[in-house]
Amino acid sequence: MTGRPDRPRRSSRPTRSGRADRPPPHQEPPEGTDVHDPEGIRLQKVLAKAGLGSRRACEQLIADGRVTVDGVQVRELGLRVDPDRQVVHVDGLRVQLNEGLVYLALNKPRGVISTMGDPQGRPSLADFVADRPERLFHVGRLDAETEGLILLTNDGDLAQRLAHPGYGVLKTYLAEVSGPVPRDLGRRLRAGIELEDGTVAVDSFRVVDARPGRALVEVVLHEGRKHVVRRLLAAGGNPVQRLVRTRIGPIRLGDLRTGRSRPLTAVEIGSLMAEVGL
Repeated sequence: MTGRPDRPRRSSRPTRSGRADRPPPHQEPPEGTDVHDPEGIRLQKVLAKAGLGSRRACEQLIADGRVTVDGVQVRELGLRVDPDRQVVHVDGLRVQLNEGLVYLALNKPRGVISTMGDPQGRPSLADFVADRPERLFHVGRLDAETEGLILLTNDGDLAQRLAHPGYGVLKTYLAEVSGPVPRDLGRRLRAGIELEDGTVAVDSFRVVDARPGRALVEVVLHEGRKHVVRRLLAAGGNPVQRLVRTRIGPIRLGDLRTGRSRPLTAVEIGSLMAEVGL
């Protein structure tokens, strides 16, 4: 039994406590705003250092009008900026200019707890980044038996927003469940299933594969309650046998091997920031 994926709902849904806590709308700078800082660094050098390509490629980005500084579109190749003070966007995505900030994607193995250290000596996320000098923390949690994508960073502003339910960042999971899957399970999950701590509705559900006695399903939701995917599927009559998170917002697990981490690209970082209004 297979089905087409449902289109995920937009992430501006209200939280259980009321309206979503969204950032204020972007305000255009006053006409004629001068963003040139004579003591700053050439913009193409700043972009190249942030991972947007070679310096020549970054010059082309500027010449094509794809770069804004503090909301002002710039085309001048001699422009200098202060990366510690000014905000730069390329194609509408913010460019992280702080070299001290780290953004990692980790494929968490089964049996690892989502903490940056454990007094009981159990395997934790810290074991996979022990060689890094930065003090990193994780964005969200996965229970010990759940595998897959988890983000590690020292960017407190971004992490706080990604974890805040008001921003409704979608998470995608692949679950191997006992089968067969009822034809109406997707409808019931989208309508909402009553759990002991309230009703939870998924944003999208589809059956990826089905065989006698088992099925592989994809669940997309913005809820962050403890064990929510496992509890939802169990309540629907299909207990989870294996669970993997494959996506957080625009960031995909892809072919990242279990126990390995990788730095996010400049585009991925910008996409995450856009997801939460930064």
